[in-house]
Amino acid sequence: MADLELLAQKMLDAAKKAGAGAADAIVIKGDSLSIEVADGALEHAERAEGIDLGLRVLIGQRSAVVSVSDASDSTIATMAERAVAMANAAPEDPNVGLATPDQLAKNRDASALELIDTAAPASPDGLKQMALEAEAAALAVSGVSKVDSAGGSYSKSSIHLAASNGFSGGYSRTSTGLYCTAISGEGLKMERDYKGDSRIFAADMIGADEIGRIAGERAVALIGASQPPTGAFPVLFDERVSSSLIGHLVAAINGRSVARGVSWLKDAMGEYVLPEGMDLIEDPARPRVGGSKPFDAEGLPVVQRAWVKNGVLQSWVLDLASARQLGLQSTGNAARGAGSAPGPSVGNLTLTPGRATRDELIAQMGTGLIITSMIGSSVNPNTGEYSRGASGFWVENGKVTRPVNECTVAGNLREMLGNMVAANDGQAHLSRVIPSLLVEGLTIAGG
Repeated sequence: MADLELLAQKMLDAAKKAGAGAADAIVIKGDSLSIEVADGALEHAERAEGIDLGLRVLIGQRSAVVSVSDASDSTIATMAERAVAMANAAPEDPNVGLATPDQLAKNRDASALELIDTAAPASPDGLKQMALEAEAAALAVSGVSKVDSAGGSYSKSSIHLAASNGFSGGYSRTSTGLYCTAISGEGLKMERDYKGDSRIFAADMIGADEIGRIAGERAVALIGASQPPTGAFPVLFDERVSSSLIGHLVAAINGRSVARGVSWLKDAMGEYVLPEGMDLIEDPARPRVGGSKPFDAEGLPVVQRAWVKNGVLQSWVLDLASARQLGLQSTGNAARGAGSAPGPSVGNLTLTPGRATRDELIAQMGTGLIITSMIGSSVNPNTGEYSRGASGFWVENGKVTRPVNECTVAGNLREMLGNMVAANDGQAHLSRVIPSLLVEGLTIAGG
């Protein structure tokens, strides 16, 4: 981390020398290892190491961002000169600017978040063995014809952010993952499904044999899939895909979209956007969770926040620029990469769970659709009109009767989110703890 801090400071010094009035710099360093197996043998192995440097310079109300992947002194000097030249040619933006010193995060220590696995990192042989175990477990499931792929990965990334307003802070995180994709059936009647797990601490992962078994069972359950009927039916968004619905809500309360007037929730502040009694909470301080962090991408503190409380929308998601444009204060939700300026973004989310289990909601459905996989997306950002391709299972009289595919579900997001019912099966280790969600009266286009 000391090396990354030094590189960030070098960029700030170069920016000042090149004529910038203010600047911030980000350094992102990553190391990763991934392997794939097929038919009981190693199929592919890849190791990658890289570093990205991003510099944003400000000259009055003009700004520009330049990124490079070369940390040499000469490259840093050139990038600063280029950034200043670009900023001088850029149009003025009255909302651009760094945080004031009093806005900056005081506590920049990430140790309490437990983002680094202290055990020895996964080795190529270790990842290979995990993947082989998953593959074997999937093949042992009756009805599985083959395993499309199984693989494991390990990564470690480090980030350091510094700015001419005095901010300097950084942190690292690790991740170990394993997945398996199984295939059932033959020829044109093949079906596939998967199971994966990824954790900051490898010891927290579920077993490789369980990952393979679940992938195999999921693929076999899809044998004989056909189109569902067309009509208006209740739809259960399985926990595997339910976070996509909440993702549409989060996108609609993004301050940048609201400021531009391209959000179907732009006039919904203080109104019900979820059912009464339901909260949507962001908590950036959850330990051992991928979306946790000690500060945002502009050096501001991050805090637990209710975006929705008792069903009512409480706040927009704001960085400094969108907050200034709306005449508000930043919510500490800036995110950025090396090649981009900060923008509003949300990390860890938890939706209030319901009292019913997933199976109990299925029993309540009567006749309808369970969605376990989705493809494509058509959402009108101004109206919230929603349409997506889907597959899963058909329910009749409260019981699963058959697998289905090649259908489309459609509705209006404002109505869908306002009337949904949550199960209690959210996965606590995920960054987004969103349970299965039952939505009434969606239009299904099938056979």
